[in-house]
Amino acid sequence: MTFTIWLSLLMVCMLGAMSPGPSLAVVAKHSLSGGRLHGVVTSIAHAMGVGVYALMTLLGLALVLKQSPLLFDVITYAGAGYLAYLGVNALRSKGGVAAKLAAGKPSSLWEAARDGAMISLLNPKLALFFLALFSQFVAVGTEFSSRAIIVATPLLVDGLWYTLIAIVLSNPRVLEKLRSKAMLIDRLSGVVLILLAVRVVMQA
Repeated sequence: MTFTIWLSLLMVCMLGAMSPGPSLAVVAKHSLSGGRLHGVVTSIAHAMGVGVYALMTLLGLALVLKQSPLLFDVITYAGAGYLAYLGVNALRSKGGVAAKLAAGKPSSLWEAARDGAMISLLNPKLALFFLALFSQFVAVGTEFSSRAIIVATPLLVDGLWYTLIAIVLSNPRVLEKLRSKAMLIDRLSGVVLILLAVRVVMQA
């Protein structure tokens, strides 16, 4: 793989990671309610999910997913259901961002890791991203080193981007400003997640 081709892959992965969506909402939720460590754990777990999709594409399993509408529908609706579940929990407020900020009771690291991984593994847009864009780079490199770079690039880009988001949102100054608006954050994040779930179903 040439350096120019890798730069193209890097740019595609950066654009994909920076696109606002459910992943950003979940990382923000755990960064605000649990602090920096929870946000970073969520980011790393999300990146691992991205790595799974990259590896699937590399191994040719993405083609199987593309040729199996039933399997893709299952992933799509499961992802929508999980988004709706997160949204309802945020709207209920109990155990959400507002309550945890007020009580100083963050979610567990396990919950942060679970949400980060699930929001990437159950995101049909991520599957489409690798099918439509990432897969074209798979044929470029046949050596082990090239394939390792192809898998590592989206994983590292995603992990670093959301880790940066988690660090910014967990800054004490930022948290202090957001603490007074915790209830509004709960409501907004809940509405956004539910709307994202509806959009996923409507586009399925």
